[in-house]
Amino acid sequence: MDAGIVALYKPRGMTSHDCVNRIRRLYKTKKVGHTGTLDPEVDGVLPICIGKATKVAEYMSDFDKTYKGDVTLGFTTTTEDAYGEVVEQRPVLQSVSKSQIEAALTQFQGAIMQTPPYYSAVKVNGKRLYEYARKGIEVDRPTRQVNIHELTLTHVEEAKDDTQRFSFHVRCSKGTYVRTLAVDIGDLLGFPAHMSSLTRTASGSFELANTITFETLENLTLEERYEKLLPFDHALTNFPRRTADRTLEERIKNGAVLANEDQIFGDTRFLFYNEDGECLALYQPHPTKEGLIKPVKLFSQAAGL
Repeated sequence: MDAGIVALYKPRGMTSHDCVNRIRRLYKTKKVGHTGTLDPEVDGVLPICIGKATKVAEYMSDFDKTYKGDVTLGFTTTTEDAYGEVVEQRPVLQSVSKSQIEAALTQFQGAIMQTPPYYSAVKVNGKRLYEYARKGIEVDRPTRQVNIHELTLTHVEEAKDDTQRFSFHVRCSKGTYVRTLAVDIGDLLGFPAHMSSLTRTASGSFELANTITFETLENLTLEERYEKLLPFDHALTNFPRRTADRTLEERIKNGAVLANEDQIFGDTRFLFYNEDGECLALYQPHPTKEGLIKPVKLFSQAAGL
């Protein structure tokens, strides 16, 4: 396999760009791309596409993400995590109860509005927010809707040294800032707060238990590293699948527009596989011609993947 996806365990202290550069060296190829950044001090799942698998990277940025995080009540920081400068403090002199925290978490489930932190990669007037923040320039930050699919309390500690820590599990839509979620939960509880630790445990179908570390990759031969790659269609498990017979397979490989009589292929994007289990193409309903479907992207060997 000369193309595929490495489910990398990103360590803390490295940017996503750092990880891509190191993967390029390990796999001796320039054609490498990640599928959505992780903050330097966040560890966990970072899928990286290698070779022609970069064709599917655009579909991976829409994945739901899952995290486990620790929130500390008592002070907040410029970066909303443990690495910024303290900007507000209020000592936690009496422990907030488990039931109070759980009640607060319920207020953040479903569709919520978020204002991204100043230290983030969101663009305003062509510049990243962190570029303004580093120069001390204040700008209006865009508020946007995100979706919190699951949010559960997993551990609560007693107040100690004027702070209190608790942990949660969250599954959320793309674009969610979990740092901001931590701050907003604290605000509802009446305390400044920050995200004191964060680990991404899943990105779509890529899970923490199936990741591989840089240390493991360094100890493998180049051939063994390529054997560790997941097939590119592992990134496409959210799409429905259809099997094409040999005749239809040839038409698909040639990028044919097909009839969708009585919506036999459904009304959403889906994948065509051949009878051997090879992923051939991603198709969708034709945007202008009713009753037809057209290819969005071809994946067969004939199409160069």
